[in-house]
Amino acid sequence: MLIGIDASRANRDHKSGTEWYSYYLIRWLSKFDAKNQYILYTDKPLKGGLLNLASKDGIHGKKQEDDEIEFDKNGYQKIKSSHKNFKGKILKWPFNFLWTQGGLSLEMLFRKPDVLFVPAHALPIIHPKNSIVTIHDVGFERYHRLYDREQIGPEAKNGRKLINFFVQLLTFGKFSANSADYLRWSTMFALKNAKKIITVSDYSKKEIMEIYGKFAGMPPLEEKIKVIHNGYNKNIYQDNKLGGKTDEVLDKYGIEKPYLLYVGRLEKKKNTPALIEAFAIMRDANKNIKHKLVLVGDANFGYDDVKYMVEEYLLEDDVIMPGWIEEEDMPFVYCGSDGFIFPSLYEGFGVPLLQAMSCGSPITASRAASIPEVVGGAALLFDPQNVEEIADSMAKIIRDKALRDNLIRQGKERVKNFSWEKCARETFEAIENVVRH
Repeated sequence: MLIGIDASRANRDHKSGTEWYSYYLIRWLSKFDAKNQYILYTDKPLKGGLLNLASKDGIHGKKQEDDEIEFDKNGYQKIKSSHKNFKGKILKWPFNFLWTQGGLSLEMLFRKPDVLFVPAHALPIIHPKNSIVTIHDVGFERYHRLYDREQIGPEAKNGRKLINFFVQLLTFGKFSANSADYLRWSTMFALKNAKKIITVSDYSKKEIMEIYGKFAGMPPLEEKIKVIHNGYNKNIYQDNKLGGKTDEVLDKYGIEKPYLLYVGRLEKKKNTPALIEAFAIMRDANKNIKHKLVLVGDANFGYDDVKYMVEEYLLEDDVIMPGWIEEEDMPFVYCGSDGFIFPSLYEGFGVPLLQAMSCGSPITASRAASIPEVVGGAALLFDPQNVEEIADSMAKIIRDKALRDNLIRQGKERVKNFSWEKCARETFEAIENVVRH
């Protein structure tokens, strides 16, 4: 069987949830599946841990300029894998937008694999009958204001207007050519046309069925959607082998102890502006608490609000934003913290929660969306809309040693239920079932 996988997200340099999900699924499939052949479709040459799937830990690896990019006589990119059954295919597309609907669709028109697996919402318009898509969450349906509505199209303003005109024409005015509408359209298209849908939590399945099940022409979704939880890289996210390197890593990124940690994009939907306000309230009410707040992640939609809150509360010296951090350094950042804060308004899953639990960082997190499902009893939960409650939870995490010890202990047990290997094996089972039925 020939299995095609959209590896474009997995190949990005700065990965977050969906990108890591794609990346580690590919790596684990390469470890245990020796009987099938795989093509990784990508918009750029594969690199790092995707170029060498047989490397041990699966850390992203070497920088792109150091990668040895080679092609076979048929034009496929050579990839090292345990069973020599993976190869890459770079699909050229003249534009920097809609690669999935353009480049990947054209490939599917002329050279379909037996199964196409897309690890993120967008199924190409042209696709095999045996197609599987992962829909991670549908937060954009619940919180419209938290999502960017950036126009899709070329840099030139007139070009974007033209693309927008044709999109509205083809969809009878239902959708425009912007990122939020594309999310909505691509999700509906995948739900209607993919043979199987994977989602990452029971909460996300419930949301998908509740929001989209009522649309005309939508097939029954209960049996079509399979829940497969995310995992984490347990080879590196652990706290029993770090030794004295933690301080070295913290110095590298300008992080000062003691600190509380947040990991994720700096944006509205992650509720980071409210987190900063709550941190200011906590510090003001607890003068003896001298902790910094470390925000790890790239800036995204709403980052201006983050900067504004830092300046408004005069926290320039107390809120540390090192940007995106290499994965091999992240366990040290978790282990150096006195607590992990996850204030998201909406999450399909939340992989950083697993990483924090495995590294022994006590968690306080939102009582929202899928987060209670993921953490079980291993987190102090708060209302993400209540900054006073967030502030109080941060103070408790710092001050209450019995609470900290209990959360760490429960986290160590809870995280045993998750792994990328388990996720990949269940995904592979779904792929095989799609072909059988």
